[in-house]
Amino acid sequence: MAQHVLTDTFFEQFDLHPLLARGLADCGFTRCTPIQALTLPVALEGRDVAGQAQTGTGKTCAFLVAVLNRLLTRPAVADRRDADPRALIIAPTRELAMQIDKDARAIGRHTGLRFALIYGGVDYDKQRQQLQDGCDIIIATPGRLIDYFKQHVFSFRAVEAFVIDEADRMFDLGFIKDVRYLMRKLPPREQRQGLMFSATLSYRVLELAYEHMNQPQKLTVETERVTADRVRQQVYFPSKEEKIPLLLNLLERTDPARSIVFVNTKAAAERVTQRLSRHGYVVGALSGDVPQKKRQKLLERFQKGEVQLLVATDVAARGLHIPDVSHVFNYDLPQDGEDYVHRIGRTARLGAEGDAISFACDLYAMSLPDIEHYIGQKIPVQGIDAGLLAMPRPRGIARHAAHDDDDEEDTIAAASADTGDAKPGGAPPARRRRRRKPRERSAPASN
Repeated sequence: MAQHVLTDTFFEQFDLHPLLARGLADCGFTRCTPIQALTLPVALEGRDVAGQAQTGTGKTCAFLVAVLNRLLTRPAVADRRDADPRALIIAPTRELAMQIDKDARAIGRHTGLRFALIYGGVDYDKQRQQLQDGCDIIIATPGRLIDYFKQHVFSFRAVEAFVIDEADRMFDLGFIKDVRYLMRKLPPREQRQGLMFSATLSYRVLELAYEHMNQPQKLTVETERVTADRVRQQVYFPSKEEKIPLLLNLLERTDPARSIVFVNTKAAAERVTQRLSRHGYVVGALSGDVPQKKRQKLLERFQKGEVQLLVATDVAARGLHIPDVSHVFNYDLPQDGEDYVHRIGRTARLGAEGDAISFACDLYAMSLPDIEHYIGQKIPVQGIDAGLLAMPRPRGIARHAAHDDDDEEDTIAAASADTGDAKPGGAPPARRRRRRKPRERSAPASN
């Protein structure tokens, strides 16, 4: 963690439970980030908090420390059953829920607290059994959690801490009815602590907080910009047809070790993934309909550096903490300012530096004024010279990508074994043309 994003507030200054303090020390957490320094004095006293800070500044650690310390220092309700959780943390996406669970298990490794990670797309019965066996903290996405709750697998009567992460995204993804349902089923707000965190706290989110929380204190990390200060932003103005050569040439010039390319649709993700793989990159595609098992394996490989480029729709724009992402490319400019902020927030996390390069093509350029108004700044415009539009030669075949397991081959794109697939004009390979010609010649003879 970069030193300049840390404050002079140390975790040891707070009266934390020794087992929790030990876990923080093992994870290398000694000094607080600004949002942690603001949140912990309030949250550790049991008061409700609505916190806002830029993405990648340690919001997750802030609410985990508050929740874990509460469970370690206060007794559970007297009539609590083993299957009844004491704390509930909900997130809008599976990836974010998994990241929170990973951080919670690391920080709470010495506490003896039991965690249950609940989300859709994986073994239904296994998660159900996990809840029946009992846990202290549930980390979940709303849909499947409500499913188990309606089946009376567990109850909320012992919940004493409730956390909503990325609350504005709950609205964007249509989960707000589920969130309101959950909050109505919890104990009265005077009997539990509520924590709400997000990179943006809109009026609708604050309305939710004031309606269902107990006089929450709004805490905001002041910044002159909505986006992270150490993200170098650029925008190019290519035509739709020029975006592929422009992207390939920028990749050649920057040679990024780990980058994310954002697109607006699944079809665009498939198209860009194929073109990048033909030019020798080991690239994975991440969209909403990719099965959860494949998504997890892909993200693991991306974090390990086995996959160079991740082509993603906005399903990956929030909640993913992937270290050392050097570049974010907005191949398709997003249509919403909040989505732009969260996309480029995948780089320059926790004080690191990064580059965000956007393409404002004829399809999506109309979104640029709204984005610039939202972030409160003009994005520097870069000129396009002829060299950036000349289709580069393929780097070679990404051979090691061709050895993926069968269940990953739809997600990890390997370069084609036929080098004819990489022709600049996108023409079909000669091998396919030769197959069609004999059929055309033989047709008259068969009549």
